[in-house]
Amino acid sequence: MSTGQNFVPTCDLFDRFKDAARYVLPGFRDFGAVTRFAGEVVTVKCLEDNSRVKELLATPGAGRILVVDGAGSLRCALMGDMIAASAVRNGWAGVVIWGCVRDVAELATLPLGIKALASIPRASTRRDQGLVDVAVELPGALVQPGDMLFADEDGIVVLTPEQAAALK
Repeated sequence: MSTGQNFVPTCDLFDRFKDAARYVLPGFRDFGAVTRFAGEVVTVKCLEDNSRVKELLATPGAGRILVVDGAGSLRCALMGDMIAASAVRNGWAGVVIWGCVRDVAELATLPLGIKALASIPRASTRRDQGLVDVAVELPGALVQPGDMLFADEDGIVVLTPEQAAALK
């Protein structure tokens, strides 16, 4: 299943842009019912505190993708079924988390693109911390707010707005 009117397969994007396209190193797994998704990036940088993730996904998503730099922590989940359901209700196309999720059986039923490293039952602690709309690092790629992210079964490719405009 795919979402987003601008979806182009990641392999095609890499073939077109070569090393000018940023790509995320392998290790992310699909957890949502949507495995192909694309959209404009909104960023969050947080470590084991999903306060900003919950807040943002409760706002209108307009087909955007939330990219969460959780520093690759495997100690707790930054999103579960209730926050993901909020993202669906609010029109987000997807969430990419450099960290963990939980409630995976429920996540698999939601019409949302979800990529993360792993699942874990432990929830994060909310301490009202985290930065929004800052450059974030995913393995192999710097991601800026406003970039375009494309995700599918082959991986994740990130383009600048100018590169994405050239696709039209």
